[in-house]
Amino acid sequence: MAHPAPEPASEDLLRRLAPQVLGALLRRYGHFDAAEDAVQEALLAAARQWPEEGRPRNPRGWLIRVASRRLTDQLRSEDARRRREETAAALTPRDEFVAPPPGEGRAPAEEDTLSLLFLCCGADLPAAGRIALTLRAVGGLTTAEIARAFLVPEATVAQRISRAKRRIKSSPSPFGTPADTADSAGNEHERQQDRERARAARLADVLHVLYLIFNEGYTATSGRELQRADLATEAIRLTRAVHALLPDDGEVAGLLALMLLTDARRGARTGPDGSLIPLAEQDRSLWDREAIAEGVALVSDALTRTPLGPYQVRAAIAAVHDEAASEEDTDWAEILALYEVLVRLVPGPVERLGHAVAVAMVHGPRRALDLLAELDDDDHLAGYHRLEAVRAHLLESAGDRTAARAAYAKAAGLTLSAPERRYLRSRAARIAE
Repeated sequence: MAHPAPEPASEDLLRRLAPQVLGALLRRYGHFDAAEDAVQEALLAAARQWPEEGRPRNPRGWLIRVASRRLTDQLRSEDARRRREETAAALTPRDEFVAPPPGEGRAPAEEDTLSLLFLCCGADLPAAGRIALTLRAVGGLTTAEIARAFLVPEATVAQRISRAKRRIKSSPSPFGTPADTADSAGNEHERQQDRERARAARLADVLHVLYLIFNEGYTATSGRELQRADLATEAIRLTRAVHALLPDDGEVAGLLALMLLTDARRGARTGPDGSLIPLAEQDRSLWDREAIAEGVALVSDALTRTPLGPYQVRAAIAAVHDEAASEEDTDWAEILALYEVLVRLVPGPVERLGHAVAVAMVHGPRRALDLLAELDDDDHLAGYHRLEAVRAHLLESAGDRTAARAAYAKAAGLTLSAPERRYLRSRAARIAE
């Protein structure tokens, strides 16, 4: 009996497998920069060969095997070059350079991706470069997407990633366990505290990366589609894996709850033509009630038994939205109170923007517009389309139609998302009628 032809390559599949393959290579060989190049070569080979030859039965294993061969060839070549240029006694080949390609299926895919996530977040690098590099390696985000996530110029992120790669290449052990900061004569209690601080910092980076990956998946910062479901789903999967490792950590539970409560609305956020539907106008019968129930249970448990953190507060805000039967039933006073807690914990511009929206719903648009005027001086929000979109909505609510129309048009000109641009232009056009 003839077997069905294997499926060809798909961009989504390759994007999903890339961090798994990179994680497998780093775990077994090290050499971040060379491993990343080898993975890219393997992905290009798959994109060329699979459409003609069909997708292999084990795509991940195929990519690991091809990337491993490219990596070992490269490392052998570099080793040979060094030995030609230096005396034979100066450098001997390392075992890892000539290790055979790893066997397939030794570690589950989630282990490789999760290992890569913690490995990158534990690198001995400045925080900004470490997180940017991890977003590239694990999330597959482009430099432009990372820049929009951080609200900084693209050139800034490119420099951070370049510096991080140079530092990794020059460091003998960039992914090693952080050394004790106390000297050898220090007491064990101090060394334990140092280790705990290092673990807490690494976990904070891991959660930040997962949060940013999810955000890009839930609302893509550019392109024709409003959402990238593959990214959001992968972020949730990885956060579940971290939660399984750390079930008693309140912020891990809070982040997972936030993702579930937010992603539960995915099916109602766009119309049949892909157009954006704002929260107030969504058909709530399309929301995923199972995900909402799980998210509410997670955040409720975390809030009652763990120290309060910003992901828990964000999840609590999402829960108030999701549990309301309609927009009119939303408890905006509670949301405002939660935002006031959040901006004390994280006084960032995006958090303050959300706080301004809650102020408008409770105290009216004029008071919120005063808060937006304060945000105009924040360099991070310069050119941020959501600041202008919120301003437009508040001006429209306050009855200033001319200014609202101009703000909607400005916001539409700033966004790179086609669905958001269409929506903002439609709002401006509606006011003009």
